[in-house]
Amino acid sequence: MTDLKFHRHRRLRQNATLRRMVRETILTADDFIYPVFAIEGENIKTEIPSMPGVYQFSLDRLVEEMAEVVDLGIPSVMIFGIPSEKDAVGTQAYHTHGIVQEATRVVKEHFPELMVIADTCLCEYTDHGHCGIVRDGDVVNDESLELLVKTAVSQVEAGADVIAPSNMMDGFVAAIRKGLDEAGYENIPIMSYAVKYASAFYGPFRDAADSTPQFGDRKTYQMDPANRLEALREAESDVEEGADFLMVKPGLSYLDVLRDLKNQFNLPLVTYNVSGEYAMVKAASQNGWIDEKAIVLELLTSMKRAGADLILTYHAKDAAKWLKEA
Repeated sequence: MTDLKFHRHRRLRQNATLRRMVRETILTADDFIYPVFAIEGENIKTEIPSMPGVYQFSLDRLVEEMAEVVDLGIPSVMIFGIPSEKDAVGTQAYHTHGIVQEATRVVKEHFPELMVIADTCLCEYTDHGHCGIVRDGDVVNDESLELLVKTAVSQVEAGADVIAPSNMMDGFVAAIRKGLDEAGYENIPIMSYAVKYASAFYGPFRDAADSTPQFGDRKTYQMDPANRLEALREAESDVEEGADFLMVKPGLSYLDVLRDLKNQFNLPLVTYNVSGEYAMVKAASQNGWIDEKAIVLELLTSMKRAGADLILTYHAKDAAKWLKEA
């Protein structure tokens, strides 16, 4: 065999210490944003059937969950709200005492160092389940922007550190940036859901947030899963309008898009490891078909390797525990 010429790549894989030394992608708890569902009421901690291990929390039970998050070293949470009342214009989204606003106050009172990101959308608050105002069966763009601005300002007034608009209306970053600046919040970052696909992977989230559309679908404002170049156009618009972070949602099936954005733009990049992705892993694990720990850490590492600086994931607490043990 001495006449063969080839590279011995296995030299760098000989033992665990060497493999760790040359590892290119390092996953840590600092990479995680943990999604939290706040619901109105008292003494509520309700598990979401399609998302084992994920719960809706009333405000009086929220502190115990946040204490665990902080103890695990997870630096940030994103708060989603489930209001007790809904109407055609999503009034509770921008009400001073809306559920996201009140949850934000609770978290910041007890854990001021925890970074609170507010989900800025209307779909959880409208009786029709769409992300904007509906006129004659159509989700209208410009009128919806006005309510999204009111929502963002209200969330920041309650103490939110970052605004994360997820509605996919045209011009939403420009409108919110202008609204925040005029309200004196020019230093509040916008984490834009710049590339959000009309994905089948969102099903369990709609159970969690009670946000299923009551008619039609969201394909007129969320992106076609078949499109890749459109993602670059969407992201470029948000960069020009003043976004501080760009997000790709979902994560697992869109790693190519994630890498495209990483190559094209220099803003911090976020991906959302969404509810359907989480539910599939949990279901397979509960059936004994996979090693949950190994699968989850590999999936999250793949997202970071593809370009994500931050990962919004329901696996955050488990992953943080496993990384501590490593």
